[in-house]
Amino acid sequence: MQPLSSQNIESELSYAYLHAVAAHSSIACKVAGRHDDNAGIDAELTAWGPFPDGGYRTEVDVKVQLKATVQQPATVGNCLSYSLQGIARYDDLRKETLSTPRILVVLFLPPTQAEWLSHTEDALSLRKCAYWVSLRGAPDSENATAQTIYLPRAQRFDPNGLTALMVSLSHNRIPTYQGREA
Repeated sequence: MQPLSSQNIESELSYAYLHAVAAHSSIACKVAGRHDDNAGIDAELTAWGPFPDGGYRTEVDVKVQLKATVQQPATVGNCLSYSLQGIARYDDLRKETLSTPRILVVLFLPPTQAEWLSHTEDALSLRKCAYWVSLRGAPDSENATAQTIYLPRAQRFDPNGLTALMVSLSHNRIPTYQGREA
């Protein structure tokens, strides 16, 4: 058996990050199956009310496409840039005709693998941070292979950010893509 590639380790760490944040937020996280994966969905998150600030929906779902990268993002205004590979994935995420909202979650890792994870008797630490963005309503891409997208720094994928997203969805406020203006 061969060891995991660096890219596979990055991917597995993004799943661990997603599960840890969801669990801490009391939100269910289900890894997508083969058919969902073919549609660009890596996981589905489900939250149940009552929600803070009381939305009228008592159960909300969001589908997640996960990415992890060691490429350090450029800061553009209040956003981090990320090159999303695969225009088909970009198109899947930007559709406005889907009943269940989709988000892209990008985990930015340190540049060297030795920095990604550390462990002591007191802590297990996964370094750096993930951000989320909805590409719903984003414009058509003019590129054939990749699209630069902008993740608002205010949309950290952490327990507070995930809870705020689910509360928004409970009010039927589905986030849309703001581009660099976020």
